[in-house]
Amino acid sequence: MKTPICNSDARPHILDLQTSELKSWLTERGYPGFRTDQIQGWLLTRRAESFDSMSDLPKKLRTELESSFRLWTASVDAHQTADDGTEKLLLKLSDGGKIECVLLREEGRRSICVSSQVGCAMGCVFCASGLDGVDRNLSRGEILEQMLRLQRLLPEQERLSHIVMMGMGEPLANLDSVLGALEVAKDAKGLGISPRRITISTVGLPASIDRLAKYSTPFHLAISLHAPNNALRDRLVPVNAKIGIDDILAASDRYFEATGRRLTFEYVLLDGINDSLECAQQLVQLLRGRISMLNVIPYNPVAGLPYATPSGEAIHAFRNYLVDGGINVMFRQRKGDGIDAACGQLRRNREKIAE
Repeated sequence: MKTPICNSDARPHILDLQTSELKSWLTERGYPGFRTDQIQGWLLTRRAESFDSMSDLPKKLRTELESSFRLWTASVDAHQTADDGTEKLLLKLSDGGKIECVLLREEGRRSICVSSQVGCAMGCVFCASGLDGVDRNLSRGEILEQMLRLQRLLPEQERLSHIVMMGMGEPLANLDSVLGALEVAKDAKGLGISPRRITISTVGLPASIDRLAKYSTPFHLAISLHAPNNALRDRLVPVNAKIGIDDILAASDRYFEATGRRLTFEYVLLDGINDSLECAQQLVQLLRGRISMLNVIPYNPVAGLPYATPSGEAIHAFRNYLVDGGINVMFRQRKGDGIDAACGQLRRNREKIAE
């Protein structure tokens, strides 16, 4: 991992504090416990821009909060909007690292895609996020801050409906921080999002999947498969060489048995690489009989990478074979065309401009 840039502001991120920690901080200074709910209400639902804007708190408390904590630890380095309403933020963290998060507007849904790491160590060859490796894990507060910044892009009468941990990084490689942030996201006093509408996406880390299966809240799990056999997956997702598809599917089956939640398998469709009818046939053999959804995503090209979106004819033929094979399949509509929509692409393009 890279050495972080020195940050002179030693104040902790208030979003990194557990409720009990904030309450203890207030008690030590003589404030009543109900101030905890007030502060968290301002942070999570009332969209406070600063401590001073928390108007029903005593002025002295607002001053103490400002001197003790940071409300925001990132700045918006870039903000892009697509014609379909998709918005993407490139956030610059206090140590100089950069991450991306996305708001997607669909009929009846306001979904966000959030990062869990600066960069990614999984090495998927078609993904911009991991081209430079991983710098570090994000903290609970840095993950929450993405959610709150995206929430602020919505009108006051609108609220977030879905969260997908599918931005930069591998969520299961930073599971403690991810779960800490999602606990706040699902809490009725937090963002109030049902766990059934929260998805954790992973390339498939069996030990972490098993740990997640034992967690008190059964979130929706999506496995990024991308290939129907180990030889091809080793090329596309290099970490697979240490794991293998069989172990991933076995862990996925255990997750379903423990939680009862239908699994989703993600499959980025790459022209001439994994879009053949032979690949479709192998997918049918892998997934037939499993209670799952196969989410096929036509590739969103990344500048500088030698991968392309399959033709409409190839996509249609691939889909028909899966449907005829009895696979529950959905082809995701591409969102955010024209705004460096592929994960990690905006960060990489901005860094190239700065060189």
